[in-house]
Amino acid sequence: MSEQIVVVSTPESTQSTTNKETNPPCRRLKWVPTSTDHIIAAEKRLLSLVKTGYKTEQVNIGSGPPGSKIKWFRSSSNEPRYINTVTFESCEDSPTIILIHGYGASQGFFFRNFDTLASKFRVIAIDLLGWGGSSRPDFTCKSTEETEEWFIDSFEEWRKAKNLTNFILLCHSFGGYVASKYALKHPEHVKHLILAGPAGFTNESEHSSEQFLKFKSSWKGAVANHFWESNLTPQKLIRGLGPWGRNIVQKYTGNRFGSYSQGDPLTEEESKLLTGKSLVEIFVHYDPDQVEYLFILLIRAEYFYHTLAAKASGELCLKYIFSFGAFARKPLLESASEWKVPTTFIYGYEDWMNYRGAELARKEMKVSCEIIRVPQAGHYVFIDNPSAFHEAVFYACHKYISPGSSEVPPFPQGLTAV
Repeated sequence: MSEQIVVVSTPESTQSTTNKETNPPCRRLKWVPTSTDHIIAAEKRLLSLVKTGYKTEQVNIGSGPPGSKIKWFRSSSNEPRYINTVTFESCEDSPTIILIHGYGASQGFFFRNFDTLASKFRVIAIDLLGWGGSSRPDFTCKSTEETEEWFIDSFEEWRKAKNLTNFILLCHSFGGYVASKYALKHPEHVKHLILAGPAGFTNESEHSSEQFLKFKSSWKGAVANHFWESNLTPQKLIRGLGPWGRNIVQKYTGNRFGSYSQGDPLTEEESKLLTGKSLVEIFVHYDPDQVEYLFILLIRAEYFYHTLAAKASGELCLKYIFSFGAFARKPLLESASEWKVPTTFIYGYEDWMNYRGAELARKEMKVSCEIIRVPQAGHYVFIDNPSAFHEAVFYACHKYISPGSSEVPPFPQGLTAV
């Protein structure tokens, strides 16, 4: 395994460690058994699967946007905030690509993609403010506009702290919404957008199904809509279940990426081991041929739990950005004619995000835009079918990977151009 360097910057100290084991977080009896230390420790275990050398750091973005009387956001504290950042080793002069996760996720979800992408790019992955291992300020935004500024301005402060420009943004789901809003405000820094299953392109009136409208008009729909407008997030439910929340997350992870995966599913026995037994039982009754894959799924479930169960912050954006049913309150489609950055959309065939919104946006855009669909993949296209996803990314970025070549590579076999 390549040398891996961890850089941790805090208000009190700055320290670097190289391939050294650190003591695990102190274990105390807690209703919600997690903390930022748990997230960072779980992230480190997850990234041990990556062969490419990397550096992690907490990038200081200050206590609020310059020139603003508002701290992050309305906080009475002058405490600086940090963005959890992972940078992977790359060849000199490789184009920079920045990875941004979706709602309820964090940068570690791209762990199947880091090695392959690092062969062509300088890869940087971040946790958005309020997510993963980044700072989690109290979320006090009261409108869609303020909520968008929370993510756009904090990302811009991170960009300035890292002195980055002329980069590619590769973003998933809600991260695609944030990246698109950022590119609309700061197009001079982004040379290409890659949006994987992006959220927020259409509103309810444009893409509501008859079945959804019927449900919303029922008493069950009214109750669900009330909970949505009350900002009852999935993470709140996980915390409310205390120590049992971990089991719910592991069960979901086992089903979504196992027996109900749109890609290569787990066998029945693998799924049973993942969701129904303790860690000790799993490694006592393991199939030697499958233990490595089981280990990957287990630590991913552990990582997923800690990122979900930690202090509520960025997750509370939900009701301000989307209405019930995950329809954007300020759809990106309305800004498509103002687009200034070349864009590639990537969707799994089974993605519940409708690619028709991208088709409508393309008609209004005055920049190059392509839509690629990936087989055997759902909303997590980069996890479900990583090899095909990488082919789509390399095709979209061929002119940055080989800047001296005027030859356009053939469209990857097995993918579909819309």
